[in-house]
Amino acid sequence: MSGLVNALLIVAVAAVVIVRQFRAVRVDTDRRWWLLPGILAVVGLREPGLLDAHHPTASVAILTAEVLVGLATGAGWAWTTRIWVEADGAVWSKSTRASVAVWAIGIGLRVALFAYGAGAGVHQGSSALLIALAATLLVRSGILTWRVRTLDRTPAPAYGDAAHRPSRKERVR
Repeated sequence: MSGLVNALLIVAVAAVVIVRQFRAVRVDTDRRWWLLPGILAVVGLREPGLLDAHHPTASVAILTAEVLVGLATGAGWAWTTRIWVEADGAVWSKSTRASVAVWAIGIGLRVALFAYGAGAGVHQGSSALLIALAATLLVRSGILTWRVRTLDRTPAPAYGDAAHRPSRKERVR
């Protein structure tokens, strides 16, 4: 795949993920949560030029740091996502403002890594970004699925439901 196709794929996946994360989404632990990250990783690993032949050590270090940032971003995103159980037992999730901070920090670190690599003369393709995005989505989905599976699925009563309302006392004169 060309660099342009990879860039379009990255932008499309990021747009879908970002839009979906701020809407309430029903969580289904039976689905194949690892499939999209797996596809992205395979596409990223198949690309030639993942590592710069002229700077192999620096290239591996930057790629490793990129994947570690992706793993940390995915974990932070999963732990800042709010999950709840509806009255019918369905589990829902929605990202919070803290999730925005996690994304901002992750993107800032990725920009810093790219700037460092460019300053060191290391050629960086889009495949490293695809692999890091795959790591982010894989960790986020895995942790979120684990959190949902360990969740008590008994819905909490809404305020005032099944509350004992004492009868009003009357005064006798």
